[in-house]
Amino acid sequence: MKIDFNKNPDGLIPAIIQDEKTKNVLMLGYMNQEALEKTQRTNKVAFFSRTKQRLWTKGEESGNFLELASVKLDCDRDTLLVQVNPVGPTCHKGTDTCWGEANEQRFGFLSQLEEIIASRRDNKENPDSYVASLFRKGINKIAQKVGEEAVETVIEAKDNDDDLFLNESADLLFHYLILLQAKGYQLNDIVHTLQKRHK
Repeated sequence: MKIDFNKNPDGLIPAIIQDEKTKNVLMLGYMNQEALEKTQRTNKVAFFSRTKQRLWTKGEESGNFLELASVKLDCDRDTLLVQVNPVGPTCHKGTDTCWGEANEQRFGFLSQLEEIIASRRDNKENPDSYVASLFRKGINKIAQKVGEEAVETVIEAKDNDDDLFLNESADLLFHYLILLQAKGYQLNDIVHTLQKRHK
């Protein structure tokens, strides 16, 4: 890995810190060659502090270390992507990230859909919505609906109409997300279960 530490007169390059599992960006720090070598030697992320003008290991005082998973170099050879497993909150203000966000795994639109389902379940102003009505009917009706959609998906899988198959698959996934919430779970819980099996 040929890093160009000489692009900046102070010999520092940006290091983007990303959670290896959630893929969330946790913070931005700066490294010189010595900080990178210490990081790789100790497997704990170290930076060069521009205010203190010295090397420091993240967590050396708080115990909230960033355990090294991997280091990647960008195309210009002057920025690092450092993937980590954080031990505790990353920000000195006690938050998971330096942007004040929770370091939770997100699944793009599916996470947004989970939030929509939760809001419609709890929304007393629109009790006639499809989602609200399903929750009112209870777990047996929700589970039955998932079963029906699963059967329809299997039927369409045996035919050659891709559009129908995709639509039935979407119906199945949508109702499965409702079932998860009815049982008090979310996609993250399923991912954690799969990750345990993978080990």
